[in-house]
Amino acid sequence: MHSDRKTALITGSGQNIGRGIASQLAQAGFNIIVNGSRNRDAAEAVAAEVREHGVDALVAMGNVGIKAEAEAVAKAGIDHFGRIDVLVNNAAIRPHGPFLEVSEDEWQQVMDVDLNAAIWLSRMILPGMIANGWGRIISFSGMNAQRGYPGASAVSVAKHAVWGLTKAFAVEFGANGITANIIAPGTFPADHVDIAMDAKFSALLKANPSGRLGNAEDIGGMVAYLCSENGGFVNGQMLQINGGVVMQF
Repeated sequence: MHSDRKTALITGSGQNIGRGIASQLAQAGFNIIVNGSRNRDAAEAVAAEVREHGVDALVAMGNVGIKAEAEAVAKAGIDHFGRIDVLVNNAAIRPHGPFLEVSEDEWQQVMDVDLNAAIWLSRMILPGMIANGWGRIISFSGMNAQRGYPGASAVSVAKHAVWGLTKAFAVEFGANGITANIIAPGTFPADHVDIAMDAKFSALLKANPSGRLGNAEDIGGMVAYLCSENGGFVNGQMLQINGGVVMQF
């Protein structure tokens, strides 16, 4: 089934921030490709929520940190909708451990999910964006990459690399009507977290100048803006959504 609506692929959209992005883009009129790697029931639930906004949804399961599966996810979306106009590289893993104790396999897994997935998916999707003269690629960095934290070396490296990829895309494909931006979220507790009962999140809440932590709508609203026509002149930027914990100069 091909559609005249624009279509967005959001990796890791079965829960948390990805779910919020799917909802916001559906409200903005985009068809949605929901992606998850393990929990199909959760992905189907998000697809059902998306359809309530009058758009279509496709569940495309697959671990985007494996090249063949990433390519299969993109192909499923293109085959179903005829196009993918928006790529949101949301899926990520964030293991913690001392640098000297991280194995090569563990390091490579982080590179594959947090960096290479964006490369593999972009190679699949960019030709269609170029042909259509319109596209949005949105990826994620984070405070790990900006400030540096012990035990997060692999994640920091991968997220810095995605920032470099974003800037390269912005320059190379801007004339094709394609923008590339990266969002740096602050603290966004998972859906199941009770902040009041969690000492770590309680401390982070007290330290935030805005007096609260982030929610999925904060991210989803920014993604929806970047995907709108009004957001078309925002290109090659890192957008901080953190309540003021980290500020750019």
